[in-house]
Amino acid sequence: MSRGRLVVHGHFYQPFRADPFSGVVPPEPSAAPFHDWNTRIDAECYRPNAERGTLAWISYDLGPTLGAWMDAQAPHSLRGFVGADRSPATAYGNAMAQSFHHSILPLLSAADRRTEIRWGLRDFEVRFGRTAVGSWLPETAVDMATLRYLAAEGIRYTILAPWQAAESHLETRRPYRVELGDGRNIVVAFFDAGLSASVSFEPAVTADADRFARERVAARLGGTPFDDGETGLVVIATDGELYGHHQQFRDLFLQRLVAPAPDGPDRGFDVVELASALLDPPIESLRPMRIVERTSWSCHHGVARWSSECPDALDGRWKGPLRSALERLAAGIDAVTATLFRDLPGAPDPGEARDAYVDVVLGAETGRAFAERWLGPVKVVDTNAIRGFLEILEAQRWRLAMFASDGWFWDDPVRLETRQILRCAARAVRLVDARAGTRLEARLVADLALFTSPAEGVDGAAIYRRALAEIGQPPPAA
Repeated sequence: MSRGRLVVHGHFYQPFRADPFSGVVPPEPSAAPFHDWNTRIDAECYRPNAERGTLAWISYDLGPTLGAWMDAQAPHSLRGFVGADRSPATAYGNAMAQSFHHSILPLLSAADRRTEIRWGLRDFEVRFGRTAVGSWLPETAVDMATLRYLAAEGIRYTILAPWQAAESHLETRRPYRVELGDGRNIVVAFFDAGLSASVSFEPAVTADADRFARERVAARLGGTPFDDGETGLVVIATDGELYGHHQQFRDLFLQRLVAPAPDGPDRGFDVVELASALLDPPIESLRPMRIVERTSWSCHHGVARWSSECPDALDGRWKGPLRSALERLAAGIDAVTATLFRDLPGAPDPGEARDAYVDVVLGAETGRAFAERWLGPVKVVDTNAIRGFLEILEAQRWRLAMFASDGWFWDDPVRLETRQILRCAARAVRLVDARAGTRLEARLVADLALFTSPAEGVDGAAIYRRALAEIGQPPPAA
């Protein structure tokens, strides 16, 4: 093979927008004339790209929280995403999995990482009808422990930013293997930073797909194959929402760039399937590469954007205390879970039960069937025990959701994204307090009062109360 190769990857994701208590997505006036932002982005991006068949010619991941919304509200778009993965043009399938709640995995506990990864892989299996071989890391946030968890679950490749490689002058036109110990490896494609940035942030560059292919992609693939005969591979990775939402009409640009066009010129390179490009060569033939731990594609300071006073924010002093408050809440919920589970029939393992509970979340199994599988039939097991088992696992569901990355991404905790993860925390803690008679919510409110909004000067406890009032939930008890 002498021709260069191009892969475009789209990271399609939206946070969970529904009220955790009712399951209803509240109106979002800023998305007008649409009801909410998911609906608007679907009209501008997801549906057009699905209908045009463009997805069959790119690599993409579909976040589980977005996939669940599509399943209920945009099934036509979802069919396009699933059908593109089954295209005859692909050998492995061109969709990648993603961990479930878009949490920053290097900031999570070992148990939470495992659950997030397993839930994401199970969501992919249910939604796409096959086992995933590749997985996108939220914000490409990575460390060696996370890669080992992926490999242990059967994931063979992922995508990272070039600055996440421990090599200053990285040749991104080659794939690499990261050695994980115990004879395990994972293949990594490092995306082309220049091309990805130009597509994302320079609208003029994407006004003409033929010119972009000729002047940017073909020029980047010049000089390949390499001396060892390996063919150059350029990976462009961006948010999927770029194509039609962030940039109007860029869905047309993407279609022209990647889909076969009878009237198009021979550009001198081929659009290929990422999985085949990475997995068909023997892994021993790939150069080993070390990664820079606790790094991401969207923070210049590793993963500080989601944990501390990252200089990328004008005032990020609220981020550390918010994470600490939720981590203390998570520890309290876990302690109550362990205590209650010890008294259940068979004393099920909390971690294993939580990992399996994703089937209830996805609707692949009813709560009653799940409970009977773990505890025994209703005729044998006290119905109160079954109810408590399911309520605590539901609390664990929302306890995981409260760590979604969006809550820390922006500059101020008064934003909707932070209020939404606080609603998830409220749902989790109120389930636990009601079942166990604890007062974890009072402790949470006290911890939230330790930080303030840079813009409004109100503390986190007030933001928590506002978040609940907006969805008609009572304030926390005094």
